[in-house]
Amino acid sequence: MNHTRWKLARERELVEGYTESPEATAERGEIRIAMAFAKAVYDRRKELGLSQAQVGERAGLTQAKISRIEGADAVPTLPLLRRLARALDASLNIALDAEHEEVRFIAHPAA
Repeated sequence: MNHTRWKLARERELVEGYTESPEATAERGEIRIAMAFAKAVYDRRKELGLSQAQVGERAGLTQAKISRIEGADAVPTLPLLRRLARALDASLNIALDAEHEEVRFIAHPAA
């Protein structure tokens, strides 16, 4: 099924009263937060003009690990989040609630 047909089928299911299972809803939320974090890392890296290898070097990680993080293929631990924030010279803010996830790196002020 191509994307257009999938989208139409999904919209039809919603109109007809289809509801996702709680498990599917939870999984969708996990995917959203992983993607929000991946985008935040990518955006901050680009803002600094760094390559994945350079961020990896700053954080003590490999370029491949940074690639997996930016691809939302890795689940970061709290120590890893700290290392990434330091490597990206920023504070990491994460806000989570039932309907909204926000992940932002806030640049440290220039000294």
